[in-house]
Amino acid sequence: MNLKAGKFPPDLLARALGKNTIADPRVLLGPKIGEDATVLDMGDRLLVAASDPVTFATDSIGWYAVQVNANDIACTGGTPLWFLATILVPEGFSPSAAEAVFDQMMDACRELGVSLVGGHSEVTPGIDRPIVVGTMLGEVEKDRLVSTGGAREGDSVVVTKGVAIEGSAVMAREKGGLLVELGVADETVEAASGFLASPGISVVSDARIALDSAQVHSLHDVTEGGLATGLREVAFASGLGVAVEQDSIPLLPECRDMCQALELDPLGLLSSGALLVTLPAGEVPGLLRALDGAGIAGYEIGQMLAAEEGMVMIGLDGETPLPEFPRDELARLFSRAG
Repeated sequence: MNLKAGKFPPDLLARALGKNTIADPRVLLGPKIGEDATVLDMGDRLLVAASDPVTFATDSIGWYAVQVNANDIACTGGTPLWFLATILVPEGFSPSAAEAVFDQMMDACRELGVSLVGGHSEVTPGIDRPIVVGTMLGEVEKDRLVSTGGAREGDSVVVTKGVAIEGSAVMAREKGGLLVELGVADETVEAASGFLASPGISVVSDARIALDSAQVHSLHDVTEGGLATGLREVAFASGLGVAVEQDSIPLLPECRDMCQALELDPLGLLSSGALLVTLPAGEVPGLLRALDGAGIAGYEIGQMLAAEEGMVMIGLDGETPLPEFPRDELARLFSRAG
């Protein structure tokens, strides 16, 4: 069976990465399922690097690319500092539209204190929308480094902001007319289209607050594949299981309404802007207070389990397997005929 749009299946990725060997001992964290950044020991400090493309959205694509790559650096405990971008645009793309992509990137870099330091740009035959592939570099102090795979059995799981910020914004911006035709209120679509800025897709501040206020074991930004995939990635990378309480998941009402209209599952929907934090249960109240003080909502939604207990969701129907999504619900939406 041929591959469908979205991330490579975990089994394929595991086979591919299993062939990789790293001879340099300075590589402290290399490519692994669930880990979104690599960490290199440069002596007195650690260099962190991450690379992510933006392929779904055409509106504000340059701004998106900086934000999602900065998130990956922040989830190691690091500070994003330097950005490189490869910009591919289709034939017929206007010079003003191309320049707008650069403007968006530079605006986002200024917001985060990041410098645009290089990359590549070209008009590429065979594509029908712009694509930006970003690489972010940053630094992290050795005693502040965390990873996706650092969660411990018994940790509480906290998520910030809500589900699914980025997916909701993309749906509203790319499928707004269809959503209104399907009966979704104009004000719902309008509100969701503004989610890029508020509550926002950046988790840089969320991660900094978490590390400053609590004994954090793991950080992971919820991206492609949604909250369910993010939880699975934390559990897999940490060699653990996880239980999540369905009623505790902060599902944004606009996301709920749009997903119902489009017959999508919000738990599998692109969710940049939501940060997963695992930490000892006793640390949760302090973390939630610190987040609240910064105007960021935080929710305790579950607990990390022993691996043999599996990955489960607890709801009105009792305990069921945590949903698994072979690809993001947004990819499934965009692949539909018409």
